[in-house]
Amino acid sequence: MSATDGESKDRPNSAASETALASQVHEAWEKKAAFWDEKMGEGNAFQRVLIGPASERLLRVQPGETLLDVACGNGVFSRRLGARVVAIDFSEKFVELARARTERAGYGEAVEYLVTDATDEKQLLSLGEGHFDAAVCNMALMDMVDISPLMRALRSLLKPKGRFVFSVQHPAFNSNAVTLVLEEEDRDGTVVETYSVKVPDYLNVPPGMGGGIPGEPVPHPYFHRPLSELFGACFRAGFVVDGLEEPSFAKPEEGSAARVLSWENLVGIPPVLVARARPA
Repeated sequence: MSATDGESKDRPNSAASETALASQVHEAWEKKAAFWDEKMGEGNAFQRVLIGPASERLLRVQPGETLLDVACGNGVFSRRLGARVVAIDFSEKFVELARARTERAGYGEAVEYLVTDATDEKQLLSLGEGHFDAAVCNMALMDMVDISPLMRALRSLLKPKGRFVFSVQHPAFNSNAVTLVLEEEDRDGTVVETYSVKVPDYLNVPPGMGGGIPGEPVPHPYFHRPLSELFGACFRAGFVVDGLEEPSFAKPEEGSAARVLSWENLVGIPPVLVARARPA
């Protein structure tokens, strides 16, 4: 069966291997939740400059709305929303850290944190069908073995005029297959540096281990999905996509200690994709 038929090309061949991979993902995030909470805090450069602003523009949160934050991590985006939020994550440690950080920030009553697996359709539906005005999932779909249960559940969890905003590593430029490149060229006695991305494959990138923040204790599995597969999951669940942003860094942040080969130096190449889907 091809990806256009509804199955991922890189999906494990059996339910047993899929379950094993899902357990591996959960174990990795339990081990590094504390590290991520400390390093992420209230947002790194990706969150502050790229993901947060683009997600807010597409969500267009209105007063009195109730939102679902899927795979919330330490709650960094839940606290930005200024609305009633149900925030879920499959990592018990992350939920514990998110609650503590949110209470310290004075948002305790606005955000409710629950341990819920975003790949378990039954768990998701228990949150309340037709209960949410909007849902968001930032930088987590590529961490999930299968996104179809989430897409199907969201179609029921959202109100008829609801919307779902998600951000992912940009499938065309930022995957397990990509290499960041720095070239130096002598142009008439002046050394010119050119930053670029090398993309040897896009359609057939298998799952691979990788890190999200330099120095973290363990890597975790990434599941690359080309745009046809990513949006195809939305369409099959009964969504249409009506908003899309591809934010990139305009220049390195002032005072940034970013590595030379970092996305902050790849001006004009979007490392993330942010999209909005609505019930058809």
